[in-house]
Amino acid sequence: MLKQIELTYNFNDLEPYIDELTMITHYTKHHAAYTTNLNTALEKTPELAQKSIEEILSNLSDLSDEALKTALRNNGGGYYNHNLYFSTLSPNGLRHPEGNLLKQIESDFGSFDNLKEKLNAAAATRFGSGWAWLSTDKDGKLSVTSSPNQDNPLFETHGALVPILGIDVWEHAYYLKYKNLRVDYINALYSVLDWDRIATYYKEATTKAL
Repeated sequence: MLKQIELTYNFNDLEPYIDELTMITHYTKHHAAYTTNLNTALEKTPELAQKSIEEILSNLSDLSDEALKTALRNNGGGYYNHNLYFSTLSPNGLRHPEGNLLKQIESDFGSFDNLKEKLNAAAATRFGSGWAWLSTDKDGKLSVTSSPNQDNPLFETHGALVPILGIDVWEHAYYLKYKNLRVDYINALYSVLDWDRIATYYKEATTKAL
């Protein structure tokens, strides 16, 4: 059975950037529901239950059962996306990329500020609900994309791109505090993003590809 990622911080530790009520609702209601629904779907498909969520999402298009595919796309995506999102937040994390990740950012985008501009644009212009992503391919090249609903690059590229950072722009991620000011939420998020954790995901994704 798949489990929600355990938070390494309290619900109020990300204040004032992300408020406590949003964190409680987001993690214990939305993320928990995706996790429960995903496990329910997997119980009916034992051949998938032994696979990682990354494997499931990367090969989702191969499934012939459209109802199962939809259930896994929505709930598996919601589970994976939120695990990534919550794990890259921290009250005490590294606020600026360093080392190999910074070098790759500068190579692919010119500067960290340029990357932020692209991420901000992808998140701010995503129509309706969805996500903005920083992903890597097997060679370590970075790219910024956005996805609707609970889709993600694993599903969209058949695993060719692996997300290392996801910005949740569903209204439940920010509306209690920021109302319709999505851009304010996006900008505030950089004050709680942990670039050390993001660098770890980058290293893992590129090492697995070797």
